[in-house]
Amino acid sequence: MDAMGGDFGPSVIVPGALAASKACNVELILVGDEVKIQAELAKFNGELGAISVVHTTQVAEMGEKPSEILRRKKDSSIQVAFELVREGRAHGVVSAGHSGTTVACGMFILGRIAGVERPALASIIFTEKQPITLIDVGANVDCKPYHLFQFGLMADVLAKHVLGIPTPSVGLLSIGEEEGKGNLQVKEAFELFKMTNSLNFVGNIEGRDIFTGNVNVIVCDGFVGNIALKLSEGLAMSIARMIKAELKRDLISKIGGLLIKDAMRRLKRVVDYSEYGGAPLLGLKEIVVVCHGSSSAGAITSAIDMAATFIRKKANAHLIAELSANEELSRFGKAAMKL
Repeated sequence: MDAMGGDFGPSVIVPGALAASKACNVELILVGDEVKIQAELAKFNGELGAISVVHTTQVAEMGEKPSEILRRKKDSSIQVAFELVREGRAHGVVSAGHSGTTVACGMFILGRIAGVERPALASIIFTEKQPITLIDVGANVDCKPYHLFQFGLMADVLAKHVLGIPTPSVGLLSIGEEEGKGNLQVKEAFELFKMTNSLNFVGNIEGRDIFTGNVNVIVCDGFVGNIALKLSEGLAMSIARMIKAELKRDLISKIGGLLIKDAMRRLKRVVDYSEYGGAPLLGLKEIVVVCHGSSSAGAITSAIDMAATFIRKKANAHLIAELSANEELSRFGKAAMKL
């Protein structure tokens, strides 16, 4: 766990990690400034669970370029966390730090699965029916059509082995359901998806269909996906605030608010991003979960739980095996597209 990542650093990371250690029965290594980490741990009266600390002297700041951090901050908490995984001392990384630096460390320290051109962030989000996977949500803002196809292959494995969906349906996010709708990138990606035998491809999906839950995996580039994800989160929070304000407007509204209190609590849980805590970065040789920079302690706990679930279900091993054996991964890859 990168203990220095995110907007709040150890003050949020430490309590989230402690809760995860106990609730999820996992051993955790907190990486960062030991003095600051121990100061937070001291607040919990020695109830530390299975937690150890690895001290580092540097922190990857949000405004720094990933390439500069990789070159000049070898002892940053994020780099050291990845090195621990590469050395076999840990099975995965959870970080609320800069996502660009996390992706760069994953690619250059852990390495990509054979055939994968670019790792992608897969967000698991709640819908009317069931959780679905939206990929990519920010790791790759400029993509080629074959990148989108590879994202679909990776998210398909996630849906099978983590969400337990035997034959996930896969859709391509576009501006219309009809074939031929979308920009050049989406149109060319559609043709690749149409040729595949590996996926249950159902065609284009419009933005309004994301939360119906009718499609298990929705594919887009990281620019579109990040906007869609943050728009959804912002809308959910705004609606909640508007409902809360209306329920306080007069006496009758307040009484109504009390009557629907339990229902609103359940609804809040459904739309709360912290339920899963972060987005798994798919395509690397080990599991990496990227959290929101403003994550709460509860979100950190959920992200660690997700990483532990990946490890226990051997999801990344399944990902490596299925992608490595999938001829279409290379058939629709960079080298093939040049021919």
